[in-house]
Amino acid sequence: MKLKFSLVLVIFSLSTLAMAQSKVIVKANKSYESENYANAVDDCQAAYKVLSRKGGDRAVKRKGDMAFKVAESYRHLERYKEANEWYDRCVLLGYEEIQPEVLLYNGEMLHMMREYDKAIESYKAYQALVPEDDRASSGIESCMNNKTYQKEKTRHTVANELKLNVKEFDMAPMFGDRKESTFYFSSSRAGSTGKGTDPRSGEAYMDIWVADVDKKGNWQQPYLLKGEGINTVDNEGTLCFDDRYKKMFFTRCPNMTKQNLGCDIWVSEAKGREWGEPTKLVLKTHDSISVGHPCTSDGKYLIFASDMPGGFGGRDLWYTTYDRKSDSWSTPINMGPEINTKGNELFPTFALNGDLIYASDGLPGLGGLDIFRATKVGEENKWENPKNIGAPINGEHNDYALIEKTEKLGYFTSERVGPNGEGIPDIYSYVLPPNLFDLKVIVSDLSEKDVKIKDAKVTVVGSDGSTWEGYTDAKGAVFWDKKPTGDRYINEESSYTIDVAKEGYYENKKLSKISTVGLNYDQNFVVDMGLFPIKKPIRLPEVRYPLNKWDLLVDSTINSPDSLEFVYNLLQENPGLILELSSHTDSRGSATANQKLSENRARACYKYLVEQKGVDPRRIVPVGKGESMPREVYLIDGVYDVRQPEEGKTFETIILTEAYINKFKSKDRATFELLHQLNRRTEGKVISFEYDQATTPAANPELLNYVKYP
Repeated sequence: MKLKFSLVLVIFSLSTLAMAQSKVIVKANKSYESENYANAVDDCQAAYKVLSRKGGDRAVKRKGDMAFKVAESYRHLERYKEANEWYDRCVLLGYEEIQPEVLLYNGEMLHMMREYDKAIESYKAYQALVPEDDRASSGIESCMNNKTYQKEKTRHTVANELKLNVKEFDMAPMFGDRKESTFYFSSSRAGSTGKGTDPRSGEAYMDIWVADVDKKGNWQQPYLLKGEGINTVDNEGTLCFDDRYKKMFFTRCPNMTKQNLGCDIWVSEAKGREWGEPTKLVLKTHDSISVGHPCTSDGKYLIFASDMPGGFGGRDLWYTTYDRKSDSWSTPINMGPEINTKGNELFPTFALNGDLIYASDGLPGLGGLDIFRATKVGEENKWENPKNIGAPINGEHNDYALIEKTEKLGYFTSERVGPNGEGIPDIYSYVLPPNLFDLKVIVSDLSEKDVKIKDAKVTVVGSDGSTWEGYTDAKGAVFWDKKPTGDRYINEESSYTIDVAKEGYYENKKLSKISTVGLNYDQNFVVDMGLFPIKKPIRLPEVRYPLNKWDLLVDSTINSPDSLEFVYNLLQENPGLILELSSHTDSRGSATANQKLSENRARACYKYLVEQKGVDPRRIVPVGKGESMPREVYLIDGVYDVRQPEEGKTFETIILTEAYINKFKSKDRATFELLHQLNRRTEGKVISFEYDQATTPAANPELLNYVKYP
C-alpha cells in the first residue's frame, strides 16, 4: 500500500513539474510572439534553462529555437554583444540548419561591433546556405568598404544636440511650422504620459515633445505636445505635417498584454495652437501588421513603412493617396525594388529639392541602419538610384530620420556613442562648413613674362558688395585668405573682378574674373596678370633668318614660325592691342642695306601672322629699325643676358654699340659673334589698346610686299 502511494506521489510530482515547465515555455513564446522583447529576454532564457535539462534530438531543436528567440530579442533591443553571444549558442546547437538567418543576424551584430572579419565569415556562411538572399552580399560589401567610407567621408561636421537630448530616447525630429520655430520629436523622457516600461523596448513609453526656437536659434525647454488624445499611455512618435502645417500625421504603437498589435498612423488637425482629437488611418488588413513613419508634403500623398504582406522582406516603404470625395485612403502600393530590399526601409522624409531620404539596412553601408538619398524623377511621385550619404553622418550604429533645414544644415537621429551612452538614440545636427577659397594674384611684365612686377596695385571687387586692394611683393605676388576678423575674402556663390595697375605701365584693359558660384569644393585661385611697359620694348622669342635674307628660318636649332606664336597669343589675349613689330640688324654692312633688310624681316613676320594665322593687319605695324638701336643687355657674373635681373642681383647694364662689341673682335671671337647676334632681333611695342574692328582705319596693303634689297 505504501509503495503504491509513493508511486502515485512521484507520478503526480513529475506531472506537476512538467506542467510548470510547460507554462515557462508557453510564457516565453507568448512574450516573444507579442514582440515584448524586454520581457522575452528573461522569459526565453528561463525556458532555455528548462529545456537544457532535457535530452534527445527534439529537446536540442527546441533549445536552439529558444536560444534564437533570446538572440532575436536582444537584437531588437539593440544589445549587440548579448545577441551575438546567443547567436553563437544557436550555432553550437546546429540551429542554423533549421533557421539560416542565425548566421545573417550574427553577421549584423559583429558588423555593429566593428568585428568586420568575423562578420564577413558569418555572412559567407549564410550565403552558402541561402545564396539567393542578397542581404549577405550587402553585408560583406559594407564590411569590406568600411575603410573606404571613412576615408571618403564628407566635410560635414556632426554634433550632439545636448540642449535637447536626455539619457532616455530622443529621436525622429521634424519642424512644425513654416518659420521652423517649433521642433517636434519623440522622447521617452521623464514626464511622458505612459507609465512603467514598454516591454517591446525595455524603455519608458515615448510621447511627442516640442521645443521652441528663439530668435537667436537657441532651443527652449521641451514640453509635451498640446492636443486632445495625442499623447497616450501607448508609444507615440515619428510624425510629419502637410505643407500648410494644418494636419499632423504620427505613429502610435499600442501594447496590450497577450496581444500582438502593430503600429498605426493617426492624423490630427490643428485647432489654434493645439491639435484636435486624432483619427486612425485605415491602411492595413490585420491588427498585427504595423504601419508607421509617415511622410508627406501635401497631406494627400503619404509614404510610410510597413511589414504588410507583398513586400520584399522586413519592413518596406509603401504609399497611399487620399480621395477627398470618399474621405478615404487608397490601398497601399509598395514602392518597388528601386527603393526596397530584403532588409528594412524606414523613416522616410523629403529633401528640400524633393529627393526621398530614408534609412535602410538592406543596402551596403557602414552598419545597421544607414541614411540613403534617392533622386526624384521628374514631377512624378517616383524616386530612384538611392545613394548612401556616407560618413560622418552615417556610422557603424543605426542612423535615421534625417530632415533638411537648408542645403547645408539639418538634423537626424543616431545611436552612436554619445554623452548619453552607447546605443541610445539621440538627436544630432550636421552642418556643411563653407568651402574655403583663397586668391593669389601674380603680376608679370608683359615685355618679358618671366619678370615679375613689384608694388603693383591689385584691386578686387566682389558681387557680394566687397572690395579690397593690395600690393605685390618682390615676386610679383599678393595673397588673400582670411581677414583679421576671421572672415574669408573669397566667399561662396560670389563672383570677383580683378584689376592691376602701376605707374610706368599702360592701363590694364583686361580685367580678370573668378567665381565660386556652383563650386562645392575648396579652391585655391591663382590668377596670372600682366602689364605692358610704356617705354620698354616687348622681348619676343628669337626669330632667325638666313644670312642677308628674310625667310623665317626653320632648322634643327629653331622653328621661327613657332616663335611668332607668342605674338599671335598676345594679340588673342588682348583684343584691343595694336602692336608695332620691329626688326633690328647688327652693325655689320652698310646702314642703308641693314635698314632694308630689317624692313623685310619685319614684313616677313607680318605676312606670316596675317596670311598664315589670320591676324587682322590693322593690329600689326611692321617697322625696320636697321642698326640704329643697339640692344640693352645685362652683364651678370660675366654672362650677357637679355632678361631683366631679379631683385637683389648685382649686374651691369650694357648698350651693345658697335664700339663696345669691337673690343672683343680680336681677343674673344665667340663673345664678339654673340653680341652681334643679340643685336639681331625682333621686338614688340604697344601702339595702343584702341583697336576696333568697326572703326580702325585700313592697313597699308604695301606692307605685305617686300622692299627691294639691297
